[in-house]
Amino acid sequence: MEFIVELLFELFGELLLQIVLELLFELGLRSLQQPFKKTPNPLLGGVGYAFFGAIAGGLSLWWFPQLFITSHAGRLANVVVTPILSGLAMAALGAWRRRRDQPTILLDRFAYAFIFAMAMALVRLRFGGV
Repeated sequence: MEFIVELLFELFGELLLQIVLELLFELGLRSLQQPFKKTPNPLLGGVGYAFFGAIAGGLSLWWFPQLFITSHAGRLANVVVTPILSGLAMAALGAWRRRRDQPTILLDRFAYAFIFAMAMALVRLRFGGV
C-alpha cells in the first residue's frame, strides 16, 4: 500500500511540474503571438512544441536534477501517463478559453500539449538522476 501511495505522489510531482512549465511556456508564447497573427502550420507547430518540450525537460533537470520517481516501472509509467494527463489539462484550459472567447494557441489542444509533455518526460527520463 505504501508503494502505491508513494508512486501516486511521485506521479503527481511529475505531472505538476509539466503542467506548470507548459503554462509558463503558454504565457510566453501568448506574449509573442500578438505581432504574428497568422494561421499556424500544424506540422511546424508539432515540431516546435517537441523542441520546446525537450528544452523544458533540460531546464527542469537544471532545477530538479533528481527525478521525483525512483522506481524504473514508475518512470516508464510516468512517460505514458503524465503526458496524457498534461494534454488533457491543457485541452481543458483551451476549452475554457474558447468558452470565454479568448484567443487560443496550438498548445491549448490535446495533441500539441501531449507532444510538449512527452518530449519533456523523455528528456527527464533519459538524463535525470536517481
